Amino acid sequence: MKPRNQAEAETRQGVQSTYADVRLDENLQEAIQRAMDHLLSLQAPEGYWLGELEADTTLESDYIFFLHVLDKLDHRRRVKLANYIRRRQLPDGGWNIYAGGPSELNATVKAYVALKLAGDAPGAPHMARARCQIHELGGVEATNSYTRLYLALGGVLPWSYVPAIPPELILLPSWFFLNIYSMSSWTRAIVVPLMLVYARKPKWDLPPNVGVQELFRDASGRIPAFEWDRRLVSWRNFFLLLDRIFKLHEMLPWKPLRKRALSRARQWLLEHLERSEGLGAIYPAMVNSVFALRSLGCSADDPLTTREIGHLAQFEIEEGDTLRVQPCVSPVWDTAITMFSLQEAGLPPDHPALIKAATWLLDRQVLGGGDWQVNNPGVDPGGWAFEFRNDFYPDVDDTGFVLMALQRVDYPDPGRLKEALRRGTAWILSMQNRDGGWGAFDRDNDSTFLTRVPFADHNAMIDPSTGDLTGRVLEYLGRLHWPASDPRIQRGVRFLHADQTAEGPWYGRWGVNYIYGTSGALRALEALGLQRGTESQRAVAWLRAVQNPDGGFGESCASYDDPGLKARMHSTPSQTAWGLIGLLAAGDIAEPAVKQSVSYLLDQQRENGMWSEPAFTGTGFPRVFYLRYHLYRNVFPLYALARFRNLVYGASEIQACRFTPEQFPPQNGSRRHQ
Repeated sequence: MKPRNQAEAETRQGVQSTYADVRLDENLQEAIQRAMDHLLSLQAPEGYWLGELEADTTLESDYIFFLHVLDKLDHRRRVKLANYIRRRQLPDGGWNIYAGGPSELNATVKAYVALKLAGDAPGAPHMARARCQIHELGGVEATNSYTRLYLALGGVLPWSYVPAIPPELILLPSWFFLNIYSMSSWTRAIVVPLMLVYARKPKWDLPPNVGVQELFRDASGRIPAFEWDRRLVSWRNFFLLLDRIFKLHEMLPWKPLRKRALSRARQWLLEHLERSEGLGAIYPAMVNSVFALRSLGCSADDPLTTREIGHLAQFEIEEGDTLRVQPCVSPVWDTAITMFSLQEAGLPPDHPALIKAATWLLDRQVLGGGDWQVNNPGVDPGGWAFEFRNDFYPDVDDTGFVLMALQRVDYPDPGRLKEALRRGTAWILSMQNRDGGWGAFDRDNDSTFLTRVPFADHNAMIDPSTGDLTGRVLEYLGRLHWPASDPRIQRGVRFLHADQTAEGPWYGRWGVNYIYGTSGALRALEALGLQRGTESQRAVAWLRAVQNPDGGFGESCASYDDPGLKARMHSTPSQTAWGLIGLLAAGDIAEPAVKQSVSYLLDQQRENGMWSEPAFTGTGFPRVFYLRYHLYRNVFPLYALARFRNLVYGASEIQACRFTPEQFPPQNGSRRHQ
């Protein structure tokens, strides 16, 4: 990275002298090497990296019920799952959905029921505390639709308290305003099997002593219906009216479309269980698919059911006397971000670790069809999914990072690498939305009225454009050296500008939160040569303003509930790295804020090259479900420190495989959006 002019060269020389005076340069090199050595030691023999993906205790609670339904809740699992749940209980008696967060009603209700199912007496002190906290949070009456469904399946709540999910929905054509493909991909994978379950309404009764009557705040044991909007005409009221109509329809002895709908839903489910390691390769959809198979008459020992149960068992992590469950696994994502950081840190492009990882990623490119084709027809596959195998659901975020990681590898079969990059580039370009941005799994999946359906309380019914995903794609296009004048880039940049908040940061949909979104957007604008614009400078000014006194950055998941809490938390390594990356992208590398962040990361590193981070800094569903990526605390600090070093010392730019815009003429859909 040679200086662009004499002034920049003088700045770098001054920076080098400044950092040399405080001996940060020597500590920096050692820290980078330790971090590299640690990450290299974690590579699997097959070539990938895989860190644990941690979530809240709703997974363990649901898993106890799931295993009970299948008659597979053996003593060992029951005891270890219950141990894990008990140890995550908060002093006030509840359970939270992210580390450091307050008690949350649905997590607490599920934990209470699961512990009763595991044998805990309701009169035990920890159960009494949980019961009091449930009452304090509103009782069973205030639970969301998915908790109600969980309890209805166990026979402790009537199905009338559950929103209708009629299988006839699957018959609605894709051009109709309401259809399964107007829902986000993860909602679709959760809901389609539930259509089969709802139609059959099985009752896998819990033992008589495992009820929830004592959890009602209202002694009558009655759950109020979902609240209507005060406005007479609204999408909320429209869907609540539909819900009542659907429930009346369920009471009819003759349902003319039911047989056809069940056949279509069953066919959809069976098709999507192929070419994947579980439906959607995510825990809730996989659990629901097994429930659907059971409701269709498949036994727990049926080969198909057994296979799907086996996929779920791979999410188990047994440690000592506890057992916890991951929501999914993230090998493609972890491999791409680790490769990218190691490359920035100076690992040679032909290093065996990178070659092995590249081969593994190339083998994982999705070359078959998927749900994304419904709204994006006529495009060849070429993306990557998050998990080991999830061919129906490649996503933009993984594909973008994989492309950036692969393009800098000196691969022994350059023809194969270039073809994979070409296909991936064409696919990701085709996923651009009409508003100029990019979503995760589908194109133009932005029907906001769907967020008002009764079962939308997981807060993820749609998959619209977001700043972090748009930034990822724009960064990749910038690394291809595409000009900012390219129409697709112009539309993407316009979306980024429109998505920026008044204070300067960007919202982070897939990472916590504004620090993550801002870092990604600034990286994109830097790659495109737009880092001196007013938007970038406003964002950098915000980063400086929210930096913690210790030089780090931190932000709690609570900022999704209250934006006033953005960037207000103790410092964490991953979020400090994101903040530092943002500062480096559009700021002055000699400024005190940069030095302070670098010092924080150096001070926090352990001798073995790791950083410690108990905080949840990943996002599943904002306000509902959060994640702790165990590799984040090591991968992103390495990248940030290496990026700083390379800017200070003017490291040469890594050679990369590139394409020109002319090699990718706009698709028909892209022309339509311009």
